[in-house]
Amino acid sequence: MMSVSARAARTKAAASRPSSDEGRVARYRSSSINGAARLVQMRSAGGKNKNAYFLGLGSLKKMLSRGTAAKKSGGIFPVSDATAEVIKDINSNKYINEDGRVEWGDKKNGFVKVKDGEKKLNNFEKTKLEKNPMLLNEGSMKALMKWMKTPFEELDKKENGSDIDVRLKWFGLFHRRKQQYGKFMMRLKLPNGIVSSEQMRTLAKIVEDAGTGGCGDITTRQNFQLRGISLDEFPDIYDRLIDCNLTTIQSGMDNVRNAVGSPIAGVDPMEIVDTIPVCNDLTEYVIDFGKMNQRIANLPRKWNVCVVGSHDLYEHPHINDLAYMPAEKDGKFGYNLLVGGFFSATACEEAIPLDAFVPEEHVLHACDAILTTFRDFGARSGRQKCRMMWLIKDMGFENFRDEVKKRMPGQKLETEGKDLVDSSHKRRDYHGVHKQKQEGLNYVGLNVPTGRVQAADMYEMARLADEYGSGEVRLTVEQNYILPNVPDEKVEALLKEPLLTTGEGFASAFKPNPGRLVKDLVACTGNQFCGLAFIETKATGKALAEALEATMIFNRDVRMHWTGCPNTCGQVQVADIGFLGCNTKNPNGKGTVDGVKIFLGGNIGHEAELGTQVDQVACMELLEYTQKLLMKDFGARMKPKRTMTEEDEAAVKRWEDFPFNTGGGPEVFPANGNGDYVKQ
Repeated sequence: MMSVSARAARTKAAASRPSSDEGRVARYRSSSINGAARLVQMRSAGGKNKNAYFLGLGSLKKMLSRGTAAKKSGGIFPVSDATAEVIKDINSNKYINEDGRVEWGDKKNGFVKVKDGEKKLNNFEKTKLEKNPMLLNEGSMKALMKWMKTPFEELDKKENGSDIDVRLKWFGLFHRRKQQYGKFMMRLKLPNGIVSSEQMRTLAKIVEDAGTGGCGDITTRQNFQLRGISLDEFPDIYDRLIDCNLTTIQSGMDNVRNAVGSPIAGVDPMEIVDTIPVCNDLTEYVIDFGKMNQRIANLPRKWNVCVVGSHDLYEHPHINDLAYMPAEKDGKFGYNLLVGGFFSATACEEAIPLDAFVPEEHVLHACDAILTTFRDFGARSGRQKCRMMWLIKDMGFENFRDEVKKRMPGQKLETEGKDLVDSSHKRRDYHGVHKQKQEGLNYVGLNVPTGRVQAADMYEMARLADEYGSGEVRLTVEQNYILPNVPDEKVEALLKEPLLTTGEGFASAFKPNPGRLVKDLVACTGNQFCGLAFIETKATGKALAEALEATMIFNRDVRMHWTGCPNTCGQVQVADIGFLGCNTKNPNGKGTVDGVKIFLGGNIGHEAELGTQVDQVACMELLEYTQKLLMKDFGARMKPKRTMTEEDEAAVKRWEDFPFNTGGGPEVFPANGNGDYVKQ
């Protein structure tokens, strides 16, 4: 079998790509002007929106009715008619490089498969080769839904094991076999992290119907994951999601993950570009209008994309496989491209410049060119070496770029343009009340401790969005909420709402001005629900942060991230202090106990840097250890005991009573409690 580098060299020397690019370019250039008009109007030179038009509240509410635009284009999320035609055109291209690792299956199945004879396939590739996940629906969602209605005890047989535990992830369903047998986590597609009040109520009802095992999480990709779902309930859930313009298609496993954009897109006074339309366009391209995209539903590994809209880099572009960075060239607006950023159990790397500029009308073409290059040539062997950066290194940077260029319209890829992002800009805190560029309106950032949400607070957020805003809620990659379009005269009343103050009647308060540690606290699922995690993360991280805030005085924010295993879903490498779960030596005797590997030196924004491990500590000793670390490296000092309140004392007590070394699970950490635990 030819090596990837050899394949790339042969590819570079090949003649021309067999496609209809010439006609495609002409059609796009003539039809894309209207589709890009909104983006252009919301931006002027230097990212200062002097000529931007502003929508009144009435227009904003109409705009939030997604259904009309989505149904008009034949998809789920709103895209222009011109963009819809471009997406159809791109997704009709059947080109696969003949020197790659994949090929089209037979005409009946119509999906991309690994070529016969490929050696050293990992187990997931073998599972996909045995039966493509798209075959689960036997050509129609109706057939799949009928299968799901089978009682789970009857369905959960050996012959269905790979369908239940692996292939259903292509439909957004993740069986929690170890920690919550028979129940599924459901992940959505939520471009730019925007949810309407109607959609929020639909999601709240799903969580509510799940009962004591149900809850939700805001993810580090501006998305929702809902827990406690029974498989036989999913057909009804799926219909309800479609009715409110949501989907779960292609949200897991070897697919493109949620398209991330600026959480204050469209309302930011310093905005360079509104990322919402681009994230919608990317999502509809990826899921092929909700049908599942047979061209890109069999990638070597997961693949992340983001669109940067402001100088703050809220989107964390350096850890994405593809990041669109606002730029201009020859008087034309577009994007410079970063590629290859990723986290994994064995390696983590920042994205690197592709030395490429794409104008607005070729955003989707660039995504497809990079993504299909990854599809065709990416490794399918050792799972930890299947991310796109490994391909870039194996193929060679120039060969990778040349292959991408071949797949662009007219086989043209310009060198990078002038970056419009101000690298000297200091990242703004989005918590609290902030003026929008629309006169008289504000956005309000709310802290959601570790991103855990419940049905009651989801219903309440929908009410608050309707009563005080425009019926819209934003999600951030730090697992928090932003409520946009709040009129000046309503801000004071909003800030007095129980959910934002005492949290009375809810599992947690979502405060606009939280403590220095809790505000940016990020945590993965942990062993409450994830079978891969060594430790519990959400309750542990919240309890530690609250105990530290109760006993210390801070003069700066400190970002703390928790992850339960080396897969680092909690992104500990970009935190000021990262906690990565492990088993460690028992400081009080024999055996091992819950522990964490400590990471320091991580950063985000314009000084993005990946932290490194500096220590390993038992969880039961973390309070004193972290206090010393915060005093030594972050300028904190201990709070005099005489100044500690009853609330402070209670926070310390919660930490002292914490059930370490219990193996996690919802029996110890109830799904309906945000950080609550059953004392052992």
